[in-house]
Amino acid sequence: MYIKNEKFYHIDLKKGDVGRYCLLPGDPFRTDMIAKHLDNPVLVAHNREHKTWTGELNSVKVSVTSTGMGCPSTAIAVEELIAAGADTLIRVGTAGRIAEPSHQEGVTGVITTAAIRDEGTTKQYIPIEYPAVADRNVVNALAKASKKLGYQFIEGITQSKDSFYSQVFPETVPSKNIMMERMDTWKRAGVLCSEMEAAALFVISSVRGCRAAGIMAFSDTKNPSEQVEKAITSACEAIKLLISEDNIVGS
Repeated sequence: MYIKNEKFYHIDLKKGDVGRYCLLPGDPFRTDMIAKHLDNPVLVAHNREHKTWTGELNSVKVSVTSTGMGCPSTAIAVEELIAAGADTLIRVGTAGRIAEPSHQEGVTGVITTAAIRDEGTTKQYIPIEYPAVADRNVVNALAKASKKLGYQFIEGITQSKDSFYSQVFPETVPSKNIMMERMDTWKRAGVLCSEMEAAALFVISSVRGCRAAGIMAFSDTKNPSEQVEKAITSACEAIKLLISEDNIVGS
């Protein structure tokens, strides 16, 4: 692990600065929003796109770190967070709708059970045949939490992509036909949403022996910040459930 001045180089944290439970938004500014849900939050570090707060839930240390956009920066954050002590990681972010169930009225977002590895980062870890799968216990905690809170998050597969504009506006790129055909394939296969980080989180967590899942709000609603707030609240409630199930005693 690349270390500078006794801290992990990119996230600027040392071992022990984070809790074993960690929430992962992409946006550094969203860490501030999530930190408000923690007890006694302290800003620990902000280096490049990686901003970290550490606080408590149920008297147990919990952290929030931004990954930045895309799998390359997510992979760096996840690797260094695991080295710093995290072992349960939940992506909290936004996503675009794909298959029909995601367009149903009242659906807030998706609890991700797995990710299509439509990106290049994880191929440098392990062959493409290896699945990017979320941890079933973390998924179950997210499902229980959102249901308890009365939010409608559906469970399913996300597509993790590398390029935003070539897929959102495929008609503008030379690979127009290829990109449109691939998106139609995901839609017909029942893939619920598209985002840019989950595949790296799931693959790296799996090969490092850690747990991960994700909960993502749809970004095309009239009030996206309200939907993101629901994802954050669900994730925090899920961590409380996991703390109880893991039989962790707070300080």
